[in-house]
Amino acid sequence: METACFKTPLGFATIIGDENGISSITVSDGGLIPTLIPKALQEAVTQLNEYFDGKRTDFTLKLNPEGTEFQQKVWSALLEIPYGKTRTYLDQSKVLGDVKAIRAVASANGKNPLWIVVPCHRVIGSDGSLTGYAGGLWRKKWLLEHENPTKQQSLF
Repeated sequence: METACFKTPLGFATIIGDENGISSITVSDGGLIPTLIPKALQEAVTQLNEYFDGKRTDFTLKLNPEGTEFQQKVWSALLEIPYGKTRTYLDQSKVLGDVKAIRAVASANGKNPLWIVVPCHRVIGSDGSLTGYAGGLWRKKWLLEHENPTKQQSLF
């Protein structure tokens, strides 16, 4: 596995992966920035930078996250949430076919190893509140505003 670290508007992103795909993307408040991005991770860095620049709304990366069969199912369902849209944890449970699994779905969302690319930040509480985000709620708020900025209305 190879590692790349780069600065984003939300902190330092660390990408881990190889020719088999990206297995992890995390964010932190500090980190080391290597001078060389491994070839296997260059496209991931490019696509994330395009996302932050407002030039990308979906990702075309080969993903290879490790998780249980249920977690994989939950993460796949997250990929179906369109850019700029949100779903509730209850909606996600319904998509997965079991409304009683809401806590398990929320837990699997919290273990999502692919920050931004698998958009767990698009899942909100049933009352519209921002709940449960491993990267911090301020980052979740930033990401949702980035994807759905309020447009200034014309007075004329």
